[in-house]
Amino acid sequence: VQLQASGGGLVQAGGSLRLPCEASGSFHSISAMAWYRQARGKQRELVARYPTVGDMYYLETVQDRFTITRDSAKSTVYLHMNSLKPEDTAVYYCNVDGFLHGKGWSPGSRFNSWGQGTLVTVSS
Repeated sequence: VQLQASGGGLVQAGGSLRLPCEASGSFHSISAMAWYRQARGKQRELVARYPTVGDMYYLETVQDRFTITRDSAKSTVYLHMNSLKPEDTAVYYCNVDGFLHGKGWSPGSRFNSWGQGTLVTVSS
């Protein structure tokens, strides 16, 4: 399963960006789609997660500013980022967790894939 992320760029503080990420390939189903980020010199952190079943998750520092949405028909996840701050500067990675095809119509083994990352730079 391959992920294609895009939408990063340079934006001024207070601005907005939308990051799309599309999953392609052959798979049975998706359990969750998520966005992580990694700032220079820091560990990768989970920003937002959209499970097929269950509650969405948002990192506390992005709540009320970022929104994660999914287009299940297109196997695409979007991260809508508003009121961006310089501390949001990072490489953003999409992640998909799901199941490959099994026998017949049943799910097979689990997979977890990462996109290539897209750089978001917020200037003050």
